[in-house]
Amino acid sequence: MSVLWIKTFHIVFIASWFAGLFYLPRIFVNLAQQTDPAVQQVLLGMGRRLYRFTTILAIPAVLLGFWLYVQYGIGRGPGSGWMHAKLALVVLALGYHHSCGVLLRKFEQGTNRRSHVFYRWFNEIPVLMLVAITALVVIKPF
Repeated sequence: MSVLWIKTFHIVFIASWFAGLFYLPRIFVNLAQQTDPAVQQVLLGMGRRLYRFTTILAIPAVLLGFWLYVQYGIGRGPGSGWMHAKLALVVLALGYHHSCGVLLRKFEQGTNRRSHVFYRWFNEIPVLMLVAITALVVIKPF
């Protein structure tokens, strides 16, 4: 498979994964505000399906990126400090993804203690990570 096809699918899976990371905390905002048990169950179902789907998307996104690094040497060698910074942010994005799963379980167990305001701020984190990762890949500042 051509390196360009691998890059294409890597970008598509990353974009799809991040779309889920953008939307899942919005479900948390609604869950934190909702008092109707029937509506909470609908939102929890949406959250579970979205979390499962974003997990499925994250796996090929990371594997394709790893393939580009190992097989084609993208981001290796002198002048590739940007790749180390990008990989650190990818690890943070994976941690954010995991924390979404932890928060979802708290909602499922009825133990959430955070307000909708927290989740509105929490929702901004993946946007900042995606901007930083994209800038590092495109600009390659170091």
